Parts: sequence; structure tokens; C-alpha cells
Amino acid sequence: MADELTPKPEDKFAFGLWTIGHIGRDPFGDATRPPIDPVDFIRGLAEIGAWGVSFHDDDLMTFGASQSQRRAELDRFKKGLDETGIVCSMATTNLFWHPMFKDGAFTSNDRSVRRMAIQKTMRSLDVAAELGAPTYVFWGGREGVESAASKEPRDALDRFKEALDFLCGYVKDKGYSMRFAIEPKPNEPRGDTFLPTIGHAMSFIQTLEYSEMVGLNPEVAHETMAGLSFYQGVAQALWQGKLFHIDLNDQKIGRYDQDLRFGSEGIKDDFFLVRLLESSGYDGPKHFDARPYRNEKGEGIWDFARGCIRTYLALAAKAREFDQDPRVAEAMAKASVPELAVATVGPYSTETATALMAEVFDPDQLADRSYGNEALDQLVIDRILGI
Repeated sequence: MADELTPKPEDKFAFGLWTIGHIGRDPFGDATRPPIDPVDFIRGLAEIGAWGVSFHDDDLMTFGASQSQRRAELDRFKKGLDETGIVCSMATTNLFWHPMFKDGAFTSNDRSVRRMAIQKTMRSLDVAAELGAPTYVFWGGREGVESAASKEPRDALDRFKEALDFLCGYVKDKGYSMRFAIEPKPNEPRGDTFLPTIGHAMSFIQTLEYSEMVGLNPEVAHETMAGLSFYQGVAQALWQGKLFHIDLNDQKIGRYDQDLRFGSEGIKDDFFLVRLLESSGYDGPKHFDARPYRNEKGEGIWDFARGCIRTYLALAAKAREFDQDPRVAEAMAKASVPELAVATVGPYSTETATALMAEVFDPDQLADRSYGNEALDQLVIDRILGI
């Protein structure tokens, strides 16, 4: 199995500059480790077998610095990418840290803040295009409320739509080869966030002027915070052709956003998620949006990164073994799993409707069957535990 745990470029494992490089600050304590220089960061990624790196604009270039300084920082990063072979897999804008965004960015009640947020994003899009990022993520961390009376939600959604429509137009006008991905989150840092779940975001996308350009970047922790099944949400995003990017981490249900090492908590959920990604044909980045424990530093933070990759690859191997197990095939047949792929009635016609109405069903007989789900689920647990 050793070879199965060795990452390859085609696995497309990626980390954001803010992940392994997180300095350990939290709402109740200051930094516990020093920052990592972006170039040292990508060299470290190359050493552990990662494929890509992502960034916020302010991770890479000092906010408020002179244009010459920002240019030098960007050029140095580009040189590091060239030297290591690490690709820029995704980019995004920091629209949450600066105090001016305390009431929101695209949905701030202050029109000047909204215009500044769009301008900041346009400049970041230019950088993303220069670095060849194929996906641009929009996480609306400050797009929400604590006081329900402070914003009319329908107006806020109008402004969110207006911003994305405008930015799509900017990308098309510039000729950039780039897609957008919305990252839903139910709460934190705002008390209630607009577009809180995969389902909300999916519905919102259908209203956009360039909806074909916009998909999803769902995150394990965010759906889990709301007590939802991330696996089911990702499956629907795949079904609708909207899984443009994915953030992998882990999370305890009902807690604040923890961004734990992938596979460190919901191992059964993670098994099915990996199995889904590996079998679905998804070919985008497997992006780890997680952070080392606050009490780690030095080599410990790279142990964290290697752990994310190792667990994903181990679960992928377990999923292959599971799908090749004849006992699993037998249990799935008993549960009629393959039958769900068979059309129920097919397209409507008068003839098929008449035939269905003439069919006779025995409710008691239909109710009498057993689906064998206990035995099937135990096979999942046996495989994960290596029994």
C-alpha cells in the first residue's frame, strides 16, 4: 500500500498560503508560530508532493504597499512557482480582514465600501490571471448580519448578484480563462451569512447573468457546522455540473469553524466523500483548507500537511477495495442499489401513463422486504477499520 500513499501530480493536492502557514492566532490568543515566507511555503509544498497553491491577494502582496513593492512580491512568488513546478490552482480576495469590511463587502450598506470591494477584486483577478489560476473563489465571510433589522436580505442578494455579474463581465472583457466558485458558510464571522449552504448557493447561481461561469467551492467544515451531510451536498453539486473546486478539512458538528486536518474527525463521512470524488470523474484540485493545531510549530506543521494527503490517499485505496469486494456487491444487490439507476417510468406519454395506472401493486408485499442495510453498513466499517 506504500505506493498508494505516495502523492502524484495527477492527484492535484493543493494548499492555500493561509493553511499550513497559519500563525496560530485565534480569538482568544495571539500567534504561536512565525509566518512562512510565500516562497518557502511553495518549496515546502514541493517537498511533500503537493501540486498546487492558492492565495488571497493580501497573503501574497502587502495591502496598501506601493505598486513597486507589490510587483516585486508578485515577481518573487512567480519565480518560486517556476523553480518548484507548483502551479497556482486557485485565487481569492480578502474581503473580510480590514475593518472597512465590518458591515460586509459586496453587501455592505455603504456604497463606497461595495465599490472598493469590487475594485479590490478586479485587481486581484488581474493577478490571478497572470499566475494562470483557473478558478477564482468567492467566500462571503462578512456578507451577512448580526441584527436582522440592519439589512433587507433581498436588497443584499441584489447587490451580491450585481457584483458577481459585473466581475464575470470583467473577466469576459479581459479574455481571462477563469471560472468563479462560490464558497457557502452558514455563520462566522457574521451571525448569519448570506448564501449559507450548498443549496442556497446553487439556487442563487441560477439567477446570475453568466451562470455558466459560476459554480461551487464547498467546504467540509461549513456544511458540517450546520449539521448537514457534506457528502450529499457535493453529490448534488456534481450532479448539476457545478463542483468547480472543493475545500477539504474536518469539523466537529455544532462547533465554530475548526478547519481540522482532513480525516481527523468524520472518518466515515470522509470515506464516502473520497469515494465519490474518485469515482465521479471530478478532475479539479483537492484543496486542503485546514490549519495545524495551534500548539504545533516547525516540522509539526508539515506533519499536518502530509497527514491531509496521506489520509486522502488511504481512503481512496480503501474505497477501491470496498468497490471490488464481492461481499459488497452482494449486499448492494440485496439493497437494490443498482436498481436506483433504472428509470422509474421514463418520459411521459399517454400510453405509459395508461399502463402505469393499470398496474397492480401489493402494498403489504412491498412493505415486507428487508434491504439489508445493516450488513452493508458494517462492510463499510470493516473496510475502514481494516477488518
